[in-house]
Amino acid sequence: MATGRTHRPATRSRGIPEATVARLPLYLRALTALSERSVPTVSSEELAAAAGVNSAKLRKDFSYLGSYGTRGVGYDVEYLVYQISRELGLTQDWPVVIVGIGNLGAALANYGGFASRGFRVAALIDADPAMAGKPVAGIPVQHTDELEKIITDNGVSIGVIATPAGAAQQVCDRLVAAGVTSILNFAPTVLTVPDGVDVRKVDLSIELQILAFHEQRKAGEEHEGTAPPVAAARQSSTEQGPDGDVPAVMPA
Repeated sequence: MATGRTHRPATRSRGIPEATVARLPLYLRALTALSERSVPTVSSEELAAAAGVNSAKLRKDFSYLGSYGTRGVGYDVEYLVYQISRELGLTQDWPVVIVGIGNLGAALANYGGFASRGFRVAALIDADPAMAGKPVAGIPVQHTDELEKIITDNGVSIGVIATPAGAAQQVCDRLVAAGVTSILNFAPTVLTVPDGVDVRKVDLSIELQILAFHEQRKAGEEHEGTAPPVAAARQSSTEQGPDGDVPAVMPA
């Protein structure tokens, strides 16, 4: 079976836009659900709704794959699953190392979705000597002293960083120096990497802050909708800037 070292996905060489690449996993998830229900074909409208995009965008995305469906029939579900999986590089084995086996790292190690999507957790690595040898998700944790050897021995090209922010850049540098060319970063910090190395950042606190912003805005809109017109007028006349013609606080 091929590993991540011997093949790279064809998306860049074929000129597929990054925005389309980002939507392919959404289509694949929806198609996999249809396949599990033994649904043979699906229309662009049905699939777009399941993936949360509009049908015109879906048809455009699929045109980059050379898949146009059949008028009056739709798309063949099994063929699209294969086609998108191949384009994303999921028809082969991708060994992955997870560095930082705290609560988050352990949760990632126990996530069953990796194996079903073509990713094999090759090793779990942590800097704490007390963690060495302890099994997590059936895999013994190894010390960071072994990081470079582990990457070389397993042909790893994808690394997952789940360390505290202060250790993340050093871990990133070691991963890159050992040959890792793609990194999924869960540490709450921005990583600096050389050209040719891809980084995807997952920051749960940022996502929650964005949701809090929207909740606050919705609450403000509801409050404005119930405020008496006179009060609203008084508020706008008193909250003025130094020149008297601009709000004291401008919206971002």
